[in-house]
Amino acid sequence: MRQIVPEQWKQKIRNFFLDLDARIDSTLFSSGKGLRELYERYSTFMDRFHVGRWKRWVFIEPASEAATVGLGGLIVMLALAVPAFRETADDDWLKKSDLAVSFLDRYGNPIGSRGIKHNDSIPLEDFPDNLIKATLATEDRRFYDHFGIDMAGTARALVTNAQAGGVRQGGSSITQQLAKNLFLNNERTIERKVKEAFLAIWLETRLTKNEILKLYLDRAYLGGGTFGVDGAAHFYFNKSARDVTLAESAMLAGLFKAPTKYAPHINLPAARARANIVLDNLVDAGFMTEGQVFGARRNPAIAVDRRDENWPNYYLDYAFEEMRKLVDTFPKSYTERVFVVRTAIDMTVQRAAEEAVENQLRQFGRDYHATQAAAVVADLDGGIRAMVGGRDYGASQFNRATDAYRQPGSSFKPYVYATALLNGYKPSSIVVDGPVCIGNWCPQNYGHSYSGSVTLTQAITRSINVVPVKLSIALGGKAPNPAKVGRQKITEVARRFGLTAPLPDTPSMPIGSDEVTVVEHAVAYATFPNKGRAAKPHAVLEVRSSVGDLVWRFDRDGKKPVQAIPASVAADMSGMMSHVVSEGTARRAAIEGIPTAGKTGTTNAYRDAWFVGFTGNFSCAVWYGNDDYSPTNRMTGGSLPAQTWREIMVVAHQGVEVKEIPGVGMGAKPPQSALPAAVAASSASRILETKPGPPPVLTKRGADILVRVEKLLDDAGKAAGKTSSNDQPKQPAKPITSGAVASPDNFAAAAGAQAAPAPRN
Repeated sequence: MRQIVPEQWKQKIRNFFLDLDARIDSTLFSSGKGLRELYERYSTFMDRFHVGRWKRWVFIEPASEAATVGLGGLIVMLALAVPAFRETADDDWLKKSDLAVSFLDRYGNPIGSRGIKHNDSIPLEDFPDNLIKATLATEDRRFYDHFGIDMAGTARALVTNAQAGGVRQGGSSITQQLAKNLFLNNERTIERKVKEAFLAIWLETRLTKNEILKLYLDRAYLGGGTFGVDGAAHFYFNKSARDVTLAESAMLAGLFKAPTKYAPHINLPAARARANIVLDNLVDAGFMTEGQVFGARRNPAIAVDRRDENWPNYYLDYAFEEMRKLVDTFPKSYTERVFVVRTAIDMTVQRAAEEAVENQLRQFGRDYHATQAAAVVADLDGGIRAMVGGRDYGASQFNRATDAYRQPGSSFKPYVYATALLNGYKPSSIVVDGPVCIGNWCPQNYGHSYSGSVTLTQAITRSINVVPVKLSIALGGKAPNPAKVGRQKITEVARRFGLTAPLPDTPSMPIGSDEVTVVEHAVAYATFPNKGRAAKPHAVLEVRSSVGDLVWRFDRDGKKPVQAIPASVAADMSGMMSHVVSEGTARRAAIEGIPTAGKTGTTNAYRDAWFVGFTGNFSCAVWYGNDDYSPTNRMTGGSLPAQTWREIMVVAHQGVEVKEIPGVGMGAKPPQSALPAAVAASSASRILETKPGPPPVLTKRGADILVRVEKLLDDAGKAAGKTSSNDQPKQPAKPITSGAVASPDNFAAAAGAQAAPAPRN
């Protein structure tokens, strides 16, 4: 066979690889030898610095450990600093919070303002010396000496708080507080404190001490809806910050710690006591002598009486937050920061809502053990006409209409019935009201009894608990876990209505164990009279610049309503819910001459009482309860909430053309087949005129006897042919008991101890 590679070429290839191998071996040997010699030289050199015995353990080992720990700490610090520095990614970080907004009602009348009072026309040099000293003595005495974090002040605060067993003294410097105001929120977490520390150091590298102090004085919240000492001086003393006295400066400086607690227009004695502490700080810090502050102690500041200035503060807070989000959508090139905003509020309705809530709580709150309430009135396009976020804004700025998540109880059921209608059911569809269990949870009805075959209209009118649960199972079809699939469908429909709350999947979700906000619940119900179109809650109708140029308008730039459910389904639901008012659990909400529909809701242990309803013009939700989730004294949605709803809506419809509700028309009188006409009319009149009073007290034995008697009469009436399936006993005839009998719209009896999730704060 012929050779492919000549013999002489093979020899050359072998010689090449042998030479390459020898060179590699020689290089490795030479390198190893060189490294050994280099190491020996290094060892010989380092032996000169060898430290042994006690010197090694005293100096060398601690230094080595410190270097190791320091390197690890540096890496950790860099990792923690990254989230903090992300807050400064916006090039406009210094102005992004600098908004000044004047608000008008829907008719163009001023109703208040919100925003930062960052007035560059008042330089730091023009602020009174006593105001600056009072601020520094109280908030940060070593402000001009530290690098953004007052280590000594922080250590002192830690020791003081440890000795007191709680938070008694703050350790944050003025720079840290400014960082929080500019970039962060008020949550008390370790993550926020770490970010605050890094951002404080970052601010110290970007701004001078005087610039930091000026921003702090301009942007700190000082109560009464004011920001900055100049705004607070105008609000509390009707004068510029340039002109405040020592006593007034002490009162202003005392507001930095807790503006709500020490606001002089709310609690003047507390504000003066706090101002006296500020005067003590001035003396302790050496900024003033006791003789200099003596006059301020003898003649404390007098604040302007603003008790009659009843601005809609909960509404203004909500509108301002909406405006902040809206400004973020404007082009980056748009630098305007002063706006005039026309809102959807109707001050007549707003005042009516505030008065209705206050009157009901003052008259019946103690009897019902209820201390708080919230209410929202909305147009069918989502415009908020009135908002009550609590009983007293001065006592608590927490907005229960927008920020509190509360269980809706039976007022959640319309979303379940709407889902059923979307899946082939009709208002006249029959469902058997009988025992049902999901796992070890078995819902119960009022009186622990069942009604047998009922229509969906009868079920929602009488607020039966079992039927929505059975519907959630039936909606799942033949799926392996039909109840879970059915609840997913209900959640999807609720999302279409506009609910953004978490809505966790629990067996008791169809009867209202999940949590929603009042504002979303109110606007979601507007979908029914709005022919199935769901709208987004909004307060802002029109935005103009400070010179009057139109910037944004809701009807042009806002989000349009979307078709959540077919108009026919919305009409059927409205028709079903109108029976709740005319002959069901919400008869106290009926308004003569105005078609009305809605649903009551009462939750576990009577912690929450709701009525959410609508007319052809407006939707409104009313909630009563307690901030600490303590139970009320058997308050139901058909009592104070329904009555409050009626009082608000009567005013809302004054001077307004009443529109019909699709599916209801202009309303229908309750059926009177079981009673003579005169008796029925008289009874209906008494129902409308009855004011919710103190809850009746009845023993459990008496309640059980009444329930048995009522059932016997009902059975006897059916046997005699005098009572049809559509003519249920009037709900007001059922006594409110103090025993184990639950309210008809209360899911407490149905949910059981393990059904309802723990409420979220």
